[in-house]
Amino acid sequence: MARGGKRTGAGRPKGTGKFSESTKAIRVPESMVERILEYAHSGGFKIPLYGGKVAAGCPAPTDDYIEDQIDLAEHLIHNPTSTFFVRVTGFSMIDAAIHPDDILIVDRSMEARHGKIVIAAVEGELTVKRLYKKEGLVRLMPENDDFEPIDIAPDETLHIWGVVTNVIHSL
Repeated sequence: MARGGKRTGAGRPKGTGKFSESTKAIRVPESMVERILEYAHSGGFKIPLYGGKVAAGCPAPTDDYIEDQIDLAEHLIHNPTSTFFVRVTGFSMIDAAIHPDDILIVDRSMEARHGKIVIAAVEGELTVKRLYKKEGLVRLMPENDDFEPIDIAPDETLHIWGVVTNVIHSL
């Protein structure tokens, strides 16, 4: 007599479980099980987005209805597998609104083009600067007049870790 295997009609019909859609078994680290379950049961970590806009000039009337629920990761992280966070020290990017202790969201999959703010390894140390690449000249430009640009000589290796896409800045 054969044992095991798939049985016709066995199990719960697809889409009838607590998630109202097909599910898939996955292997996850035991230390993350509770966080993953919490995320799945809550439908993601969504925060209310109010429909009205807030005036940055003179006060204006607004609505207090919730327009939508948004997941910040959907808005801030475009390529999750190639994104990392890094905390800032120093004041060289203060005029680009990047302050000490800010958290930068960095995407390794984006092309590091002229004018982009990048995380770069120079002499084995990381720095955040605006990339200048024109006519064979490569520089890492600070956004604070108290700091000097870093010139990259043609024989030097510049390793770009990624392009800064967002800044998380506390007030």
